[in-house]
Amino acid sequence: MLNFAEQLKLIKKGTEEITPLDELIKKVEKSIKTGKPLRVKYGIDPTGSDVHIGHLVPIRKMREFQDMGHIGVIIIGDTTAQIGDPTGRDESRPPLSKEQVIQNSERYMEQLFTVLDRDKTEIRYQSEWFSKLNLLDIINIFSNFTLAQFMAHDTFRKRFDDGSPLFMNEMIYPILQGYDSVAIDADIELGATEQKFNILFGRDMQKLYNKELQVAILSPILLGTCGTRKMGKSFNNYIAVFDTSTDKYGKVMSIPDSLIMNYFNYATKVDPDEIEKIKEELVSGVNPKFIKQRLAREIVSLYHGEEEALKAEEEFNRVFSQKELPTEIDSYLCSESPIWIIKLLTDAKLCASSSEARRMIKQGAVSIDNAKISDENLQLDIEDGAIIKVGKRRFIKLQRG
Repeated sequence: MLNFAEQLKLIKKGTEEITPLDELIKKVEKSIKTGKPLRVKYGIDPTGSDVHIGHLVPIRKMREFQDMGHIGVIIIGDTTAQIGDPTGRDESRPPLSKEQVIQNSERYMEQLFTVLDRDKTEIRYQSEWFSKLNLLDIINIFSNFTLAQFMAHDTFRKRFDDGSPLFMNEMIYPILQGYDSVAIDADIELGATEQKFNILFGRDMQKLYNKELQVAILSPILLGTCGTRKMGKSFNNYIAVFDTSTDKYGKVMSIPDSLIMNYFNYATKVDPDEIEKIKEELVSGVNPKFIKQRLAREIVSLYHGEEEALKAEEEFNRVFSQKELPTEIDSYLCSESPIWIIKLLTDAKLCASSSEARRMIKQGAVSIDNAKISDENLQLDIEDGAIIKVGKRRFIKLQRG
C-alpha cells in the first residue's frame, strides 16, 4: 500500500472537488494505520449499454483506489434506473423494465472491467436492500427530509420555475441513492460534478443511521471530441470502449488542441508529475500534433495494449499523413441499385441518421472514390469495389448484391 503522501497525490489527480478534504485525509490515515481498505462507491443506472471514455473518468479513479489497496463497490441501480435520474435533465426520463436493466448492466460491467480490477470489485444490486423495506420503512425514511431541501437542487428548481412536469418519483431519487451508501458502508463516493447534490445526500442519509460519513470525490465532465459539448452518443462526439484501436486513435487525433491536457488528466493513467512536464512542453511551443500522438497512444494502450497502439498510429499516418486508404475496409453488400445516397449511408451504418447523412453531405464530408458528393438527392448506381468515405475515418467498400 502506498504511503499517505503518495495516496493523497494520486487521489487528487484529475479531481474537481473533494468534500470534505479533511475527512478524506483522516480516512486515508486511518486506513494506512489499521490496514483496513476504504470502500469506494460508484453507482450506475444502466439505462443504456454503451460506455464511452467519459463514463470511465470516475471508474479510472476507482481503479487508482484499487491499486492503492482499497475496494471498489459498483452499485447497479436496478431500482433507480426504473425511476430515472433527473440530474441535469430538463424533462423526465422514461422508466425501464427490470429485464432491460439487467441486460444493460451485464454489458455495462463488461466494459467497466476493461479498467477495474475484478478481484477488488464488489458488484451490488439495489434490490438486495430495497426489496427488504416495506411501505412504512420508506415513509419513515422520507419523513426526515423537506421539500425545501429538494428545491435547492438546480434541476428541480429550474423545472419548477419553467412550469415543466416534476414527478414525485424523480424527487425520491436522491434519497434512494443516498440509502445505497448506508447499505454498503461507503467511505467514499465517486461521481461527476453534476452529481454533487445526490452524493452529498448520501452523507445526510448516513448521518441518520449513525454511520461514518462518506467523502464526495467529484470529477469534471469530459468534453467530447468536438471540444464544446459533453461527450455523448447523441452528439456523435464520443470515444466508445468498444471502438477499435484505429478508431480510438483517430478520434483522439481529431480533438482540438485545447482538449489535450483535459484528456491527459481525465482519460489516461499518466503520472501527475509527467502530466506537468507535458503541459510545459505544450506551453513552450512543441508541436501539439506530437503531444496529441502520445495522448492517442496512451489512451489506445489502456484498452488494447502498446502493440495495438503503435499499429493504430502507423495506420493513422498511412491514411491521413500519406493520404492512402486503410489496409482493411469493411465491405457492404447492396442489393438495391440505384439507391438513394441518404439511405445507403444510413443502411451501411456510415451515418447514424438521415439528418446526419444530409449534414455530412452539406459539409462536403462524403465522397465516392475521392469524388465529393454534393447532391443529397443522388440516386447512386452501385459499382463493385467503389469506396465510400464519410468524414476522416469512416470507409466502406461497396459490393453489388
